[in-house]
Amino acid sequence: MNEKISREMMEFIKSHPSSFHVADGLAQILSDNGFERLYENEKWKLQKGRDYYVMRNGSSLIAFRIPAGEVHNFQMVASHSDSPSFKIKENPEMVSAGHYVELNAEKYGGMLCAPWFDRPLSIAGRVMVRADGGVKQRLINFDRDLVMIPNLAIHMDRNLNDGYKYNAQKDMIPIWGDEASEGSFDEMVAAECGAAKEDVVSTDLFLYNRMPGTVWGAQNEYISSPHLDDVQCAYASVKAMLKGHHRESISVCCVFDNEEVGSGTKQGAASSFLKDVLERIAFGLGMNAEELKMLLSESFLISADNAHAVHPNHMDKADPTNRPYMNGGIVIKYNANQRYTTDAVSAAVFQEICRKAEVPVQSYVNRSDVPGGSTLGNIASHQVSVNMVDIGLAQLAMHSPYETAGVRDTAYLIRALETFYNTGIRREKDGTYRFS
Repeated sequence: MNEKISREMMEFIKSHPSSFHVADGLAQILSDNGFERLYENEKWKLQKGRDYYVMRNGSSLIAFRIPAGEVHNFQMVASHSDSPSFKIKENPEMVSAGHYVELNAEKYGGMLCAPWFDRPLSIAGRVMVRADGGVKQRLINFDRDLVMIPNLAIHMDRNLNDGYKYNAQKDMIPIWGDEASEGSFDEMVAAECGAAKEDVVSTDLFLYNRMPGTVWGAQNEYISSPHLDDVQCAYASVKAMLKGHHRESISVCCVFDNEEVGSGTKQGAASSFLKDVLERIAFGLGMNAEELKMLLSESFLISADNAHAVHPNHMDKADPTNRPYMNGGIVIKYNANQRYTTDAVSAAVFQEICRKAEVPVQSYVNRSDVPGGSTLGNIASHQVSVNMVDIGLAQLAMHSPYETAGVRDTAYLIRALETFYNTGIRREKDGTYRFS
């Protein structure tokens, strides 16, 4: 069962290679399971006992389930749809040495550069085209081996294996074709979205690794795939929400875009998206502003974004006493400077949920001499202040175009999040938490 779940997750990743495709694919899963799509520019007529979702920018979504009876709180999970990549620039074609056509591209996010070399890549994203008297979005995925970023041969630089600082404008430009391919990029983009070349207005197109996910290891204990960070968590959270829902809680599942570049967009975790949706839910159910604040005071958010596993070749990079491993269960992330939102209260609540779900937990803390990054919880808390815990699944090679994780951990996460959605969490006046 663990392997089956991870294979299904990797098949989803293969079919949804950009943040736009991820959001679209998750929306399709929700629609297939009876969720009604709402639109931000329309009035919402919400009904108790119904399930809904809303999208923003075509790359982020928030789904929610309203109980039939009295509402006590929001129970939320947040993840993100994007991964480090290269974005194709406007006017991308460049002729090099009179024989090669390359595509001008820039880095998106903080990726590991070396693994992008010498592997078949393709292009996917969204295209804005003139159609039906307006401009509309179309998703495209070339879905074939299309471009390559070639390495320089060792014979031409004997110091390459001694450490090299990659120049994104020089070293990491993909080859599109030979001189016969000059001028073909715009034509192929237009053909892919079924439009005339002159009707293509603008694009958001990204490179992606074509290598499909796989299960490997002596006992089939590991998985490797593109985009495990963070589609593994996004997929798991939606799957969990389909089964998990408590009679007194509004279940909420958020999948934000642009986490890899700071979340500071209209569709990112730093935006008003979640706040806007929670307000519209509360007001749509007849609550006032004070009642919404009462609801939020009892609410809980799980920020789900993958974590670093101990690397067998670099064990010194991990904290001496907090050393998560793949297949070791869900990782709770801590940081004294609050780059992660976890505190004693939220960690205790989440550990009780995992104990109820019979899911193992681990802890991650940076080495004291290594500054850590931030993620969704810390950023989202600027807009929505609720109890939060930062978690993830242990993985290796984070921000590589081909990452590695444990085959059992996807199922662990789905089970824990399903239990979270199914469990009522109530805080008493003395600070005691009760679970039902």
